[in-house]
Amino acid sequence: MDSVAIIAITKNGIDIASSLKNHFPSWKIFVPSKFHQERKDIEWFDESTTLKIKELFENHSALVCIFSLGAVIRLIAPHMKDKKTDPAVVVIDDTAKFVISTLSGHLGGANELTEKIASTLNATPVVTTAADVNKTIAVDLLGKEFGWSIDESSSVTKVSAFMVNEEKIGVFQDAGEKDWWLPKKEIPKNVHIYKSFSELVESDCKGFLIISDKIIENKEIQDRVVMYRPKTLVVGVGLHWDTTKDIIREGMNFCLSKFQLSPKSIAKFASIKKEVDVKGLQELSEEMKVPTEYFDKEVLSTINIPNPSDVVQTFEGTSSVSEAAAIKASGGGELIVQKHKFPPNLTIAIARRPN
Repeated sequence: MDSVAIIAITKNGIDIASSLKNHFPSWKIFVPSKFHQERKDIEWFDESTTLKIKELFENHSALVCIFSLGAVIRLIAPHMKDKKTDPAVVVIDDTAKFVISTLSGHLGGANELTEKIASTLNATPVVTTAADVNKTIAVDLLGKEFGWSIDESSSVTKVSAFMVNEEKIGVFQDAGEKDWWLPKKEIPKNVHIYKSFSELVESDCKGFLIISDKIIENKEIQDRVVMYRPKTLVVGVGLHWDTTKDIIREGMNFCLSKFQLSPKSIAKFASIKKEVDVKGLQELSEEMKVPTEYFDKEVLSTINIPNPSDVVQTFEGTSSVSEAAAIKASGGGELIVQKHKFPPNLTIAIARRPN
């Protein structure tokens, strides 16, 4: 959790909050000023708890509330928006017997936080989300630890319902980490793995999970599929000092579209190290929140590539930038898009990280 706020409004609550603070030093404690003590580890507030909750709800990734569940629900209800943006909310009773996952259990991480706090306090964790209770796959969390994302068009709610109701679910994967299910646990009996996309589509499954960096379109399953995008693609970029962000993006999008690859699966950009980073690539990297890795020309010159260039060798000191950088940054992965040239001074190549 990036930022966790603990709110206590009783003397017992302060003691519980202090115990948590000892185990999680970065967490902040907030207590009404009527309980004020000479303690620097607590932030005392004068406003009403109603106003304070609003501020904390809007500015923290998680709230730990040490008072009654009913009161917490009334306080946070006016500020709730959706599960993608609401913070995790965990409630602890005044004697620390129970720790209750209250809001944003999956995406927000409240379930995981509840288990962690309960273990620390030797309390009973209370988690009510169906996937956790039934020990099945949480559709909206699959691959989260690997940084996978989900396509916006995915039918998460529908497939989640199929999953917890033990309807037949088909899985097809052709990219990304293979160890996405809990280690040493059997995969749920209603979940079936298919080796090919055609087998998946021809099956009698109610819902589908697809893990791929490719654009896969099929009208028969489009309204009952969740599409996961693992971070597998590395975009190699050869460019001039004045190549703009828009030109790079246009060339990249052309290659992605031509080879039916998802931009959500881009793990990083890769290029040659210059005296000054090219502003266009730097801007695109920041805009897309995709990091860029740079390599010295001596490193790139050692990479075996299919399309060496005498011109690039003359100007850059290595016969390849985009292809060599993509392969190097992917950890020696497969070059799935050989270099494409875009005038005046851009080349794009794409490699896929090995599984």
